[in-house]
Amino acid sequence: MSRSLSALIIGNSKYAKASKLKNPVHDAEDIAERLERCGFDATTLIDATYKQMDRALRAFKADLADQDVGLFFFAGHGFQIDGDNYLAAIDTVIDDEVEAKHSSLALNRVIDRMEKAGTATNIIILDACRDNPFERNWHRGGARGLAPVYAPRGTIIAYATSPGQFASDGKGRNGAYTAALLQHIDAQDCSIEAMFKRVRNSLNVTTGGKQISWEHTSLAGEFYFNLGIAKRITEYGPTALSDELYILDEARASHQVIRKLKSLTWPKQNPAISGLKAAHISKFGRDALFVLGRNIYQSACGNSHSAMEFIHDFVARTAGMPDAKRKALLDGMLFEVFFDCTGKVRADPKAGRFNELFALQKHKELADSFAFIAGCLLPEIRRFRVLPGKDQPTAVDVTLDSMADNAVTKIFVGGLNVLSPEDEEFEIEKGAKIPRRTLTREDFEDRIACQLLIPRHLLTFAYGRPAKGIATVKFPYGWSCCPPD
Repeated sequence: MSRSLSALIIGNSKYAKASKLKNPVHDAEDIAERLERCGFDATTLIDATYKQMDRALRAFKADLADQDVGLFFFAGHGFQIDGDNYLAAIDTVIDDEVEAKHSSLALNRVIDRMEKAGTATNIIILDACRDNPFERNWHRGGARGLAPVYAPRGTIIAYATSPGQFASDGKGRNGAYTAALLQHIDAQDCSIEAMFKRVRNSLNVTTGGKQISWEHTSLAGEFYFNLGIAKRITEYGPTALSDELYILDEARASHQVIRKLKSLTWPKQNPAISGLKAAHISKFGRDALFVLGRNIYQSACGNSHSAMEFIHDFVARTAGMPDAKRKALLDGMLFEVFFDCTGKVRADPKAGRFNELFALQKHKELADSFAFIAGCLLPEIRRFRVLPGKDQPTAVDVTLDSMADNAVTKIFVGGLNVLSPEDEEFEIEKGAKIPRRTLTREDFEDRIACQLLIPRHLLTFAYGRPAKGIATVKFPYGWSCCPPD
């Protein structure tokens, strides 16, 4: 279900003895951000010296020891000497070929380190064929750009240009090749080979056919930067994960219940849920149970009392069910919090009954369902302070203004103040007071748990003074705990 992905990204612009480049730093920053969204653990070097590049490559090889996929990206000056390629550091000595070779990162060394790390898939992307003064300094002719190289099994090497050609540094924020790469790298369910074909076509258009990207591949398996949920999760069918496509059959008892829950009316929802008995629903198929779970949680968020009671009494209500059937039901509930009817991650999770649902995490016999949702969300890990489903206690430090009836002024998680206005353009006039609502301490802590998407039972609150003396707090209207950057 999950993949371990690691990337080393280098962008060099400020060359000491070669022409400075406009875009490699932006290229590296933007590629790093995009790869992190695809689930990569990315290390980024900006304007790196040879020693920094050497150390980073050594560390990268060590990191790859327990990874499935390794990716190396370089933007900057590159050159070839006698058929071998080199990636220039900002302090590369260009006075003669020997000095240049020994003060640059050899591409063959990158390939060798990644091959020996044991990763199943290695990806090397080079936006490093820009026109440069290296050859002119050496008064040599013939060899231009980068040379083609051998790609070991499981490796793809992608060049910004065909062998022997130069790449454009681009007119905008990014080099022409990286700009095209950014357009397509996270296309959903697009294989890496198909993605690079899209890049080549876009690059052809933007450069008027003057630049043609090129790849040398020995990949043995399929790789996708952005796998849709239906390809990552195989326990349930595509129409259960994208339940807008789930066709209801009135001849099936499970589908009759689901239809009543989809009515969005309590008079139909409540009796349908109240009638769910373990012996009865154990006969339902796993996809049907998954979709049923999604709709029970949906009904609870719509304030169906029977749905809320079902979640609260889930352990007792499902006692005696086969483990796989019980898991499917709870998996569906958890999935509904974070994924919409098309199977895409919600921009705003459906957190209406988050605390009640995630309170079930305290039951060890339900651990597989929480591992399931953590796996579903792993590619989105950077959207969360704690990956939902992980049993990770978290401390919250609240700053109160004792002179203003316990007005909440700051909320710290991991040493960072996470409290901010929901409207980015919100401004406070000098001397103006922020309107606040009075909440019981319990309601306040539940609210913060929902906003952080960390179960209440995993949070410990500290107020700078004994919490027993704090009955209520005042919370600012229109403010919330912001997600990670």
